[in-house]
Amino acid sequence: MSESSELPIVVITGAGSGIGRALAVGLAPAARLVLAGRRVPELEQTAELCSGGARVVPTDITAEDQVERLFDTIATEYGRLDVLVNNAGMFGPVASVAEVSAEEFQQTWQTNVVGTVLCSGAAFRQMHSQHPGGGRIIMIGSISAQVPRPRSVAYTVTKHALTGLTRSINLDGRALGISATQVDVGNAATAMTQGMAHGAEQPDGSRRPEPTFDPDHLAEVLRPVVALPPEVSVPWLTVHATGMPYAGRG
Repeated sequence: MSESSELPIVVITGAGSGIGRALAVGLAPAARLVLAGRRVPELEQTAELCSGGARVVPTDITAEDQVERLFDTIATEYGRLDVLVNNAGMFGPVASVAEVSAEEFQQTWQTNVVGTVLCSGAAFRQMHSQHPGGGRIIMIGSISAQVPRPRSVAYTVTKHALTGLTRSINLDGRALGISATQVDVGNAATAMTQGMAHGAEQPDGSRRPEPTFDPDHLAEVLRPVVALPPEVSVPWLTVHATGMPYAGRG
């Protein structure tokens, strides 16, 4: 068996930009990557940045048939799946529970929760059926699952839901060698957070700049987790920018 064939098979959703792209580039030297997302040109750009290349599979994670096709492709071409990184997501509306509309909430829920559940379920089935069995499902969460931002009810609720999903997978997968890792991220420097350098809303009503960190460092944190065998579980990690008003904003 060649060295490259011994590398873990890792699928990353939302890999066309932001944290997903940073994770793909950072994990590429130590994994065989499958990149999923809706925007093909951006996925192909990410693949070009990955040493050794990557397989691009266009996927809308909220569409069950497309999710099944993604994991069928992985099973057919690679024969197994070692790690799923559930990265695809959206921030949703800036609104309190009194302000958010049903349509806005549903859109955020569909992407952040329904899509993640669909991908996790397909990955779980693959990890259970393969030989040897087992694998790891990584949720790119948010510190909003611990301490919310003002007027972020849709995003916060969905990230709390991922905590329930992580814990359920760890329970249901315990006897199968399947575990989940929730990575709560705070202020990674992406398009979603670019306005924070100029001012983010605070609980007291003020707007103040907040520090961010290069998402490449998130890949450095996750690289050894991806390399771990299934018998090692890492249930929870928190990675955030030093100095951000995290502990005192709730």
